[in-house]
Amino acid sequence: MSERHSPTPKEVVVHESSLEFAGSSQQEIEPEEKPKAPWWSYFWDYEPGRSHEERVFIQKLDVFLVTMLSFGYFIKNLDQTNIANAFVSGMKEDLNMNGNQINLVDTAWTVGYVVGQIPSQIILTKVRPSIWVPSCELVWTVLTFCLAAAKTSNHVICIRFFVGLAESIFYPAAHTILGSWYKPSELGKRACIFHASSAAASMFSGYLQAGVYKGLNGVNGFAGWQWLFIMDGIISLPICLAGFFILPDLPENTRAFYLNESDRAMAKDRMVKAGRAPRSRLGRSAFKRIFGRWHVYLLTILYIVFINIGPSASINPMALWLKSKGESVERINLIPTASAAVQLVLTVAFAIISDAIRRRASVMSISTFLGGFAALCLAIWNIPVGLKWFAFLLQRASVPYGPLSMSWTNEICGSDAEERAIVIGIMNSMGYAFNAWVPLLTYPQVDSPKFRKGFIFSTVAFGAQALITAAVAFMYKRDLKRGKVYGNDVPRSRDEEGVIES
Repeated sequence: MSERHSPTPKEVVVHESSLEFAGSSQQEIEPEEKPKAPWWSYFWDYEPGRSHEERVFIQKLDVFLVTMLSFGYFIKNLDQTNIANAFVSGMKEDLNMNGNQINLVDTAWTVGYVVGQIPSQIILTKVRPSIWVPSCELVWTVLTFCLAAAKTSNHVICIRFFVGLAESIFYPAAHTILGSWYKPSELGKRACIFHASSAAASMFSGYLQAGVYKGLNGVNGFAGWQWLFIMDGIISLPICLAGFFILPDLPENTRAFYLNESDRAMAKDRMVKAGRAPRSRLGRSAFKRIFGRWHVYLLTILYIVFINIGPSASINPMALWLKSKGESVERINLIPTASAAVQLVLTVAFAIISDAIRRRASVMSISTFLGGFAALCLAIWNIPVGLKWFAFLLQRASVPYGPLSMSWTNEICGSDAEERAIVIGIMNSMGYAFNAWVPLLTYPQVDSPKFRKGFIFSTVAFGAQALITAAVAFMYKRDLKRGKVYGNDVPRSRDEEGVIES
């Protein structure tokens, strides 16, 4: 007897007329009613087939891993962006930074950031993240304390180089770690919640500087901007130390106290099903494989455009506009936090939508459109006052594009652990390599507050961002169609709908 072909679920067709029951006439088969999804499924993960053990496991990751990385990114951005608050709160005058010194400070940080990126990602394939990441956090925290003692702009430039070098490890390492634990259906929300902590840090830095300037300016001989660096260091220190105990490393080598043996086995199995390969030896063949694919080239261009689409971290156009209008130091620090709040809300909202509808490129394009509209309004400049306020507040609506692009990269490169780590490192390092000099040309401090050529550049760059996003979506769709992306949980998003061959 020949073997019968077993149809896949997609091929099963039930004909009521063919169903016969002994001793009875044909009976109508009632379709089984699907269980109703709970209301919260529109905002968070909902997989009806997920076991209780897996739900508890994911909750542990959310409580410990996502929280720890979010706090780490919070202090990274707090210690990175505090220079902008300090600059408009007396540091400019005290250190005689009346030219483009603030741009040089930013360039020094960026050079350090670029130099450390790829070596750090290579180290990450050999050293436990729970050792490497907190150690670097500790270094930049100590350097933040040192900024309070700076007497000249050259001191600030030198210290900021080493701050950038230490901070360079965090962002790509965090996305590599997240991509090693979460499935594509879970990753976007976690990556964006993690990234939203940068907006929270920017807001907090503004509130902190306003409070410090009012309450501590001149206390013990320190100016308000110096107290900002001291307070940032005090906040950062316990978070650094906690990282040594809370970061879980990777599924294949974790020793986290909150994960039992069953959790560790489940973590490995989940990543196998998602097509995420564990780490292997990083050698010549790996680099040949990585640079033989389109991923590293197009994704790097995509991220270069994203990083350089606006001013550098030390230049806050809205704060400088407010300063030119004669606003008080408190208001200059407080008002721009509304823009960071917009970033925070949109980052979380876009993450939820992106994971729910599985259209990474489409949601990223909304972020591109909003940022492009704000840049166009500010490039015109002579617009109604209300529209100008709206444009300044909307400026950071373009930021959610970044974490979504990193989640997309984790999915595109998911079947190759080494490629994933190296491509993320190259994307970030090349983005900031251009950031070392592009903002000097596009947003020099002497052009404030109008930054005419900067906003024109940004408007054009948003158009380029839309094009490169479409190009990556096209290439990924082509790979899916050709079967070049593997894994049972590969993100079959609607951006690529209809290209998965059964």
